[in-house]
Amino acid sequence: MMKRARSWWNKNGKETPELSKANIPQHVAIIMDGNGRWAKQQGMPRIVGHQSGMKALKRATIAADDLGIKYLTMYAFSTENWTRPKDEVDFLMRLPVDFLAQELDELIEKNVCVRMMGYEENLPDHTVKALREAIRKTKDNTGLVLTFALNYGSRSEITDAMKAIAQQIESGDLTTDDITPDLIEKHLLSKDLPDPDLLIRTSGELRISNFMLWQLAYSEMWFTDIYWPDFNREHLYEAVAEYQRRTRRYGGLK
Repeated sequence: MMKRARSWWNKNGKETPELSKANIPQHVAIIMDGNGRWAKQQGMPRIVGHQSGMKALKRATIAADDLGIKYLTMYAFSTENWTRPKDEVDFLMRLPVDFLAQELDELIEKNVCVRMMGYEENLPDHTVKALREAIRKTKDNTGLVLTFALNYGSRSEITDAMKAIAQQIESGDLTTDDITPDLIEKHLLSKDLPDPDLLIRTSGELRISNFMLWQLAYSEMWFTDIYWPDFNREHLYEAVAEYQRRTRRYGGLK
């Protein structure tokens, strides 16, 4: 069992000086896992866990913004999640609509820029409409970039990038000598985002589940037994504190 989070707040409710403002991760990606198991533990239907997970999403967004994190990417629905029962999938497709309906005004007030990373194909019209509206209304915001990875799968993303490059080679616009990591990155769905500095996964699972396989090459990873609906500011602070205790070498020596 992993160690539970320590408190990063003193008795007066103020932040302790544990975190260095000079070493805050620029981009944090989170695999929000454990909604269903949390609900089962509470003796409630899985959809209640997803509803509670939406509240945790808001807490994490506020905490990330307060910390000065610039990019927050949330794995909301994978290309593999379509295999789940239809009623659960239908409910999950309503969550972005409900979340944005409730929180968009506050996100705008906090200067948050909403983005989506994934495939619109197969998504219900109401889900796409809500996301497009949020993206349009926040496109000029200059604060935290909140990206929803929705209907996202990294293997599909990389495959599509390879196809696009191959087509450019066939047309004569590129040669094989032009293929570089930078070129591949420009064809990924995350092309406008820096690679994550820190990946967080909740629920005790120790895998990345087809999430940003290319982009996570040198990311620090932090896993916790906490189910996503219980995730709060304290846990994000603990993850960042652990990040700050590590030395990132990128394959070299320091």
